[in-house]
Amino acid sequence: MPPRQPFPIIHPLPDIWLLTDARNDAALETILRRLPRGSGLVFRHYHLPAPERRARFDALKRLAGQRGHLMILSGSASQARRWGADGAYGAPHLLARGPATLRLVTVHSLHELRRARRAAAVLLSPVFPTRSHPGGKVLGPLRFRLLAGRTGVPAIALGGLNPHAARRLRWPRWAAIDGHLR
Repeated sequence: MPPRQPFPIIHPLPDIWLLTDARNDAALETILRRLPRGSGLVFRHYHLPAPERRARFDALKRLAGQRGHLMILSGSASQARRWGADGAYGAPHLLARGPATLRLVTVHSLHELRRARRAAAVLLSPVFPTRSHPGGKVLGPLRFRLLAGRTGVPAIALGGLNPHAARRLRWPRWAAIDGHLR
């Protein structure tokens, strides 16, 4: 179980999260306007070169701020601070160090969960089959709930989620890459 982080947790954390990438980039402004106020955006955009990635982050940050959305940067805690993000997103080993900030840590197993020491929340994935990893191993609802029960911090379901799948899972916090588009 991750120990408590040395900074205040934002309560409540958003229930709905959108993760960005090349697949949803063209529709992001529309999606951000449609998301419930106070949702969360995890900016990844690994497909862009550094200067363009930063410019896209800044543009989306303005819109996210207008809608009251949290803006999390996929990167180190230090980079998230420099860019003015509300927090950092990444694997446990990438977020183990750095300045105090909100940390959303990706977790796929109990082993990774044990390494998520400074997490304010964990994104457990993949819960269901995804288009990005066809035929890949999934947690399924039972394993998801078992891991979620051991986090000690809020768990966010990720992988194959959309509004229908989230209702079927009966879990309040979920994230999607393209699930908001369906």
